[in-house]
Amino acid sequence: MTNNRNILITGGAGFIGSHVVRLFVQKYPDDHIYNLDFLTYAGNLENLRDIENYDNFKFLKIDITDAKTVDQAFQKYNFDMVIHLAAESHVDRSIKDPLSFARTNIMGTLNLLEAAKKLWNGNFKDKLFYHISTDEVYGTLGDTGLFEETTAYDPNSPYSASKAGSDHFVRAYGETYGMPYVISNCSNNYGPNQFPEKLIPLFINNIMNNKALPVYGDGNYTRDWLYVIDHARAIDLVLHKGKNKETYNIGGFNEWKNIDLIKLLCQIMDKKLGRPIGESEKLITYVKDRPGHDLRYAIDASKINKEIGWKPSVTFEEGLSKTIDWYLDNEEWMENVTSGAYQKYYNGQYSSN
Repeated sequence: MTNNRNILITGGAGFIGSHVVRLFVQKYPDDHIYNLDFLTYAGNLENLRDIENYDNFKFLKIDITDAKTVDQAFQKYNFDMVIHLAAESHVDRSIKDPLSFARTNIMGTLNLLEAAKKLWNGNFKDKLFYHISTDEVYGTLGDTGLFEETTAYDPNSPYSASKAGSDHFVRAYGETYGMPYVISNCSNNYGPNQFPEKLIPLFINNIMNNKALPVYGDGNYTRDWLYVIDHARAIDLVLHKGKNKETYNIGGFNEWKNIDLIKLLCQIMDKKLGRPIGESEKLITYVKDRPGHDLRYAIDASKINKEIGWKPSVTFEEGLSKTIDWYLDNEEWMENVTSGAYQKYYNGQYSSN
């Protein structure tokens, strides 16, 4: 692939996207990196303050559900590659408002695909549509087994159904129109800049402020955890070394039951805050389970390891400690994102009734 590429990264002001944008802007100075984001509740330009003045970086405030504006941006900036991260991504919100997830995740993806198809017009040399998805499209696992790239789709929430639909459309454009694409499905991400509706930053914030730690059901739901900076590295490798029309599962090679993760988080926080060990565990509060809660996700990431050479750079314990340090050092960032609207959502979502 040549230099001087025009690379579009959608959702680049969000949690994962901001780390991907930063990596590409700093690593590929001869490329032009365009960050497209509508700056909804989880999009935050403060995440990119350190690179906003780079010559090869440009921010575009665009809603991917606006087909006309998306098409105009493709025609104006002549994108060679798309790294598509923009999505509604929180399961709880999808249960309350499934239509917005369908609009953004399915129709938004279709708008990008249509704009790319129109711009590239069958000339796909050095072109690529890279779609980032989730392991939740595979459904749920029992006590054993792992999600592989060939695992049949079986989504259980409006969020995962919308992501499954977008995955299918990307593959359909590849088969029907010849559009080059790759897809990756990742496990739960954690790390700096994550919006505090997600488990780890939510609980870090609550421990800092001596608030309850709401745990769904019995806390035995199991997830694989992926450090966001490692995920950004994986995306870079898949873009440059991934094979056309292939899927790559990206996971952290570890599994944690929610309650075990929360207790580990409490222990680390107690140490860092100088509190007696066990103090923060007293904040754990069990709340009513959410509908359709998948029991276990676990990814087999051996394909990306063998074919591309990617593996996590940190253990979960190391990544969690780095993550906690970042939030403790960036309390102002946390205060800025926990707006009144967020608090209203939080109180409605995590009531114990």
